[in-house]
Amino acid sequence: MTVLDPRALNRATLARQLLLDRADVPVLDAVAHLGGLQAQEPQEPFVGLWSRLRAFDPAVLSSLLTRRQVVRTHLMRRTVHLLVADDAVAWRSRHQAMLCQRVLGVYRGELDGVDLDELAAAARALLADGEPRSMPEIGRALGERWPTPGPRALGEMAMALVPLTQLPPRGVWRMTGGARHVLLSAWLGREVHPPTPDGADSVGQILVRRYLAAFGPAATADVRAWCGLAGLPAAVAAMRDELVTFRDERGRKLIDLADAPRPDPETPAPVRFLPAFDNAILGYDDRSRIIDDAHRLLSVAGERVVLVDGRVAATWRVEAGTVTVNPLTDFSRADRTAVAEQGQALALFLSDEESDRVRVAASPR
Repeated sequence: MTVLDPRALNRATLARQLLLDRADVPVLDAVAHLGGLQAQEPQEPFVGLWSRLRAFDPAVLSSLLTRRQVVRTHLMRRTVHLLVADDAVAWRSRHQAMLCQRVLGVYRGELDGVDLDELAAAARALLADGEPRSMPEIGRALGERWPTPGPRALGEMAMALVPLTQLPPRGVWRMTGGARHVLLSAWLGREVHPPTPDGADSVGQILVRRYLAAFGPAATADVRAWCGLAGLPAAVAAMRDELVTFRDERGRKLIDLADAPRPDPETPAPVRFLPAFDNAILGYDDRSRIIDDAHRLLSVAGERVVLVDGRVAATWRVEAGTVTVNPLTDFSRADRTAVAEQGQALALFLSDEESDRVRVAASPR
């Protein structure tokens, strides 16, 4: 079985994440290809798409959100993702059990004795009026019937039990607004797809295919790290005739789509600025293909990072209108120049062409 070293896996990831070459595809198609974008921080997907698409116009993504073609909803890993509407309604039921289990992992004691079917029915009835509500407002309203658990536990459980979406202006370019929720089906004018019959997992197979197209080659543990679902090995087994297999240097079995791109490991990789919580890093159990173990915690701490030669090599932030880069490793003169140039382009994007200020700090000693 062919062994793929970290550099080969890195170049495959960059190609599929649209980070090796910026893609000339519509914004909606890019969001779909990526299987959604992590969107805990509402403005971060704009940077993620700017790094991946040629001539990205943030107004297009904002328009897709207000025209209900993309939605912000809790899904993979019970985190907020920006997804195309078709995927949100198709995938939501498959994630239901995981969403509930993760809430119970935090609030099991508080919710002891609460009938979850009754709670779901009450939440649906509450939200049936179409009035947008924050999670605390949902929890306080449900607390009139269940006063013991507290509004946070009730609100988070209700959001796991009932498919909801966050409404604009949250997630619109340069706009702020608290997270206010309505029923996903009401916002989109169509029902969430029901669960597939027992013994069949067509949605699981779709998730595996879509994951591999955007993240592969990967192990089944990586698929789980991306979506949070535990039951996908059965879906993988049902797909075995359409998959090819490799191993990584640790001996893990990797699966992949036969016709997916696997570039030459020596393919040059341009500097790329990634937003906080980007799935190019978080979408793996073994993240060594893109980030050193010494820096792994940056990916869960909300640090924005810079890729140099395809790997996390710096963090970045905006201070007083200046894109400030802090290297994690020694930069060559060429690396420093490339980072500065890409930082200037990012500064222009973030400032509507008003500033190209960038500062690259000294490399660590």
